Amino acid sequence: MAKVRITVGGARLVRGGLVGLMLLALAACSPVIRYHGYAPDEIELALVEVGQDTRDTVVEKIGRPGASGLLEDSAWYYVQSRREHTGWRAPAEVSREVVSINFDVQGRVENVERFGLERGEVVTLSRRVTKSNVPPPSIISQLLRNVGVFNPRQFFN
Repeated sequence: MAKVRITVGGARLVRGGLVGLMLLALAACSPVIRYHGYAPDEIELALVEVGQDTRDTVVEKIGRPGASGLLEDSAWYYVQSRREHTGWRAPAEVSREVVSINFDVQGRVENVERFGLERGEVVTLSRRVTKSNVPPPSIISQLLRNVGVFNPRQFFN
């Protein structure tokens, strides 16, 4: 039987290879974070004056939104989400922020709200309202209000 001798240099090479494989395995497990969309932060939103600014001045101060309201462009929505992708798993949404800027009939800023997604529930993070304490319905409440309102006769008339 032949004897295999490992030299000091060979042992270092094997140890270095094992360390390299462990580092590669750890790097594969580290999350990759991706941001989608844009939501202005509190500093940028402080520039928007409720009751004073119009759509044009809002565009100058914080830019165009990713989405707008359903009825005559009555609100603008800035949406930003953060997703983590770890290893072989599917990407998971870690956080989401929605900034809603509502406009009155004259096109002036009427309301500024920031929503977050906490434990799967929509949460109001901050709110600035002018005179009325009753804000117009948001797109989320409009969508939830229409769930279950289905009449098959509408399709046959």
